Amino acid sequence: MNPILMDIKTSIETERLKLRIPLPGDGGVVNEAIEGSIEELKPWLGFARELPSPEDTEVNTRQAHAKFLSRESLRYLVFLKETNEFVGSTGFHNIHWEVPKLEIGYWIDTRYSGKGYMTEAVDALTEFAFVELQCARVEIRCESENYKSRAIPEKLGFDLEGVLRNEDLSVDGKRLTDTCVFAKVKPRDVKEL
Repeated sequence: MNPILMDIKTSIETERLKLRIPLPGDGGVVNEAIEGSIEELKPWLGFARELPSPEDTEVNTRQAHAKFLSRESLRYLVFLKETNEFVGSTGFHNIHWEVPKLEIGYWIDTRYSGKGYMTEAVDALTEFAFVELQCARVEIRCESENYKSRAIPEKLGFDLEGVLRNEDLSVDGKRLTDTCVFAKVKPRDVKEL
């Protein structure tokens, strides 16, 4: 089936969170979170090397909306259910529908860090990937020295399949970095081989 014909939920709820597709107008709240978290995000994420303007972030959220509709990537913004406060961003990228497999990425507003929100969101997305999207494989990749990011797949029981040494450049382009590859896979029937 062509992925564009797939009915994919535009919102997902957990015990404390609501994850939903980015909408026009979301750029302001996302930009505010980036600004407040810039020092924590800067070493790991290219978009945070320099503070983006509110307009740049609005363009980015609208592009994410369009990519969701075209099924190129499926980004969800994370909000607290009770207060509708923006917590962070997560979603599926590097999607290979033919396998099917995908990668989960995420970042959190520093003010909400350490409360388990992103672990809760990623857990919900992992289940969604296996149950709703019928994925055979879900990956999380992060720089080996990004211990906060690594903690999430470790808590959720992802297997560390390997560390790709000298695999990438640091965000600032000054040094080689190692990438951890975490994954969960759906058991396959050996007869299919």
